[in-house]
Amino acid sequence: MRYLVGTFLDRLRRPLMGMLVLLLACAPLVACSSGSDDNPLGIGTFDPEAMASAKASESAAAAEASASAAASAEAAGVVTAESLSTDRYEVTSIPEDLDELQTEVLKAFVHYDQVTWNVWFTGTGIEDTESLLTPDEYENFLNNFNAVKDETTDGTVRVAILSVAVTSGYAEEVQAQVEICDDQSKVIAYDAAGNDISDPDTLQGRYEKIITMIYQDGVWVEAGGETLSVNECTV
Repeated sequence: MRYLVGTFLDRLRRPLMGMLVLLLACAPLVACSSGSDDNPLGIGTFDPEAMASAKASESAAAAEASASAAASAEAAGVVTAESLSTDRYEVTSIPEDLDELQTEVLKAFVHYDQVTWNVWFTGTGIEDTESLLTPDEYENFLNNFNAVKDETTDGTVRVAILSVAVTSGYAEEVQAQVEICDDQSKVIAYDAAGNDISDPDTLQGRYEKIITMIYQDGVWVEAGGETLSVNECTV
């Protein structure tokens, strides 16, 4: 009799243990679901759409957190590559441990570079560049713009700031040099008829440059530049 009772309990215990294992297997899955019609025991089943939705939500939350961090840093006066970037002008990196004066030069250069690139992208705003360049540089920029004003430019510029060097403290026409890697590989030029006239030798390359900024009348303005190498630097 005792043997029969033991056998009966063993048979009853096996399906219960199987159900318990199945329930535990489903427990860690965030994308489990149960349907009363085809699943009377209420055991969770894997739902790939729910899993994909959960991952998308996590990615969106991470992106939002990153944007919030960049905004907080900017509000606190901390300059980052992200805070300096726009949709068409991406700053990929900046030097570490810049002091206050170097940071001021960096921000002035990026502002100048973004405004002048925006002229090429939109064909407007040439008047906004005058206060950002020396008179000679502004005249050169204006002449270059007028020579190709029927053309349009599209794409994205990516810039790595390699170094920022200031020669001395504030004084009349104090100089600073900003070394950059200017990646124009995603910039496209079109003529008035909409034809792609991009020249890989003069436009769609990576250019290592030294840009000279001078402190004049209380602001930093662009005073010239020099190309050091073509398609050798990295962004």
